[in-house]
Amino acid sequence: MARLAVISYHTSPLAQPGTGDGGGMNVYVRELASAVARQGHEVDVFTRRDSPTLPTTQLVEPGFRVHHVTAGPPRTLERREQEDHVKDFTDGVADHFLRHGSPDALHANYWLSGLAGHRLKHELDLPLIMTFHTLERVKADHFEGESEDRAHQETAIFACADAVLASCDVEAAQFVDYYNADPARVHVVPLGVQHAFFAPGDQRAARQALGRDENEMMLLFVGRLQALKGVDLALETLITLRRRGRDASLAIVGGPSGPEGRAMLAALHQRVDDAGVIEHVSFVAPQSHQLLSTWMRAADVTLVPSRSESFGLVALESSACGTPVVASAVGGLLTLIEPGVNGQLIAPRDADVWADAVEEVVSANVDSSLSNSAVLLAQHYTWRSAAQSLDDLVERLIAVGLVRC
Repeated sequence: MARLAVISYHTSPLAQPGTGDGGGMNVYVRELASAVARQGHEVDVFTRRDSPTLPTTQLVEPGFRVHHVTAGPPRTLERREQEDHVKDFTDGVADHFLRHGSPDALHANYWLSGLAGHRLKHELDLPLIMTFHTLERVKADHFEGESEDRAHQETAIFACADAVLASCDVEAAQFVDYYNADPARVHVVPLGVQHAFFAPGDQRAARQALGRDENEMMLLFVGRLQALKGVDLALETLITLRRRGRDASLAIVGGPSGPEGRAMLAALHQRVDDAGVIEHVSFVAPQSHQLLSTWMRAADVTLVPSRSESFGLVALESSACGTPVVASAVGGLLTLIEPGVNGQLIAPRDADVWADAVEEVVSANVDSSLSNSAVLLAQHYTWRSAAQSLDDLVERLIAVGLVRC
């Protein structure tokens, strides 16, 4: 039985995805940790305390615990503020190891956690597994960068990590192309989907449960309200369809994220008002897995217009529910969406092109052929499989010497 320490500094796996810093990474850490624990291992997740009322340790399920480490003020911090407290957080994790024993391996998530993992690896001679989720140079190439210092830090982590996990072959190639990563230390471990929740069902029943019109064309966007996720393009797609005379609506499930999140939400509301589509656009708070799957089953199409996406968990969850996806032709979405099979991939950020794709997908799915294909494609992705891949990797890393900077 192995002991795995998972570092998730800037956001907790217990946080609600879809707002603040909560997103696919929260789901990834929580579901992977749970699946590893169910294989009989001990998993301790370390995250920064962002509320004074949080317990020091919270048992999620047998073998899976979340530890809230005090580092900086116990409140939500902006991303740049979080960088100032990585050292204190790392000290807290190291102190926990001193009191309770060191794990067999470290698994850091996101570059800020990687800073902590890099230091702990050297201080304690532990193998470091790294999952970046997003990368500075990839974001800068597709949208806009954060800081060159972050890119340098990521480069240093790549050079020292004993293993770096990629969600798909596209992301693995980016590691090599953008950071000169050693291909021998890059391991493709696809994400999974909770099939107990995300599964096909009756669309009419789902719409009745949500109080939605059973006859309209329903579009769905799920994600944080920030420029990177492209929610503005989803809205423009709906506006374009309405102008074409289509009886269409859009549900936007998610909350503002980042320093400009509130401004983004205000701009969306203003655009809805200006376009005269108030009655056809719904702003919905972030949803639990159980409720989110109902929204996906209710929709005709899920829109994933991200400017950059390492994997695209929303696209996979939507496919598992039998709902076709129209997505940006970027990153991991290239491996999840097969055009004409479970949706469409779109390169231009043009609302007319996206509206054309939506109409094409809805028309092609009249006989549910795309829905059926989407479910079959999604069945290959399970958290159990991801956990087994991680388990095998940890065993190999324990048996060999550590990579040195």
